[in-house]
Amino acid sequence: MTLEDNGFGPPHRVVEAAEWHDAAAQLKRDGYTYFDWLSAVDEHPEGFRLVLHVARVPSTSSGGGGLDHLLLVTYVDRDAAAVASIADVYAGASWHERETHEMFGIDFGLDLEPLLLPDGFEGHPLRKEFVLASRVAKPWPGAKEPGESDAESTHSPSRRRIKPPGVPDPEDWGPGKVVDSDVPSTSSTTEGDGDA
Repeated sequence: MTLEDNGFGPPHRVVEAAEWHDAAAQLKRDGYTYFDWLSAVDEHPEGFRLVLHVARVPSTSSGGGGLDHLLLVTYVDRDAAAVASIADVYAGASWHERETHEMFGIDFGLDLEPLLLPDGFEGHPLRKEFVLASRVAKPWPGAKEPGESDAESTHSPSRRRIKPPGVPDPEDWGPGKVVDSDVPSTSSTTEGDGDA
């Protein structure tokens, strides 16, 4: 476990996914007893960066002030998104693991009950490949042409219509998708057929 400091945010230790649980347990033994949060970042297409934020509270006898923050980081493969649970090390991690499982689909080896999403919801909404149906259903306002600004005119300029970020072509996905088997055949109907 190597300690890295990029000068931005708290220092962090990067570990292999197989070492995740043992590294978290070692941090707790080293005095990082304050669990703050656990979450993931979708690094599409490679996989996920799993991040644990903990802190060490200095003893009052040492005269130290403030918390000593640390991030524990590991990378999880997209196709086999699984890592050992640390809920036995930091009890507060169980809620965060449930949320991360729901939002990103990372398995923590526990029977994780739904926390935020409604029953029957399919998919993991914070994965970059997840398509938001509301973005497909509601038209995107479009983009301004180069050189247009809000201050130039008192009326709204027309905008060229564009698809919102993360929405595939309607021909490939959604209710507008036309499949050959969905189109009724017109060869079986003839003139004169009708209400009798």
